[in-house]
Amino acid sequence: MPGSVHHVGTTVADLERAVDFYTETFDLEVLAEFESTGEAFSTGVGVENATGRFAHLDGDDTRVELVEYEPAGGEAAAESLNDSGAKHLGFGVDDVEAFYEGLPDDVETLSEPQTTSTGTTICFVEDPEGNLIEVLDA
Repeated sequence: MPGSVHHVGTTVADLERAVDFYTETFDLEVLAEFESTGEAFSTGVGVENATGRFAHLDGDDTRVELVEYEPAGGEAAAESLNDSGAKHLGFGVDDVEAFYEGLPDDVETLSEPQTTSTGTTICFVEDPEGNLIEVLDA
């Protein structure tokens, strides 16, 4: 057996802002907050003199990991979902339309909810870092 998925992660520039967004917008609970530093961490992540500040959030069956690095790297967000290397998180909700209508005005979206040819209703939002999040029927 190859192993199980432990978490999905994304790097952010401002950990507190990201935690606020995910806990307020998706009602995720913080499971743990911690820092990792030292030679083994730097070697493991391939970043000289790295420190990582982490927040693990409860996404039911999947842990969502947010990490802020020092030193910070450059931006890696893809411009479009069809760009090679593009990534996104996906969150299932009971009612995509109601979720969309309840979003704060400052949350950027790619479009209003759309029902695709598969019958799934989706919409994409951006977190404060510009990371894409697909919201779909649970």
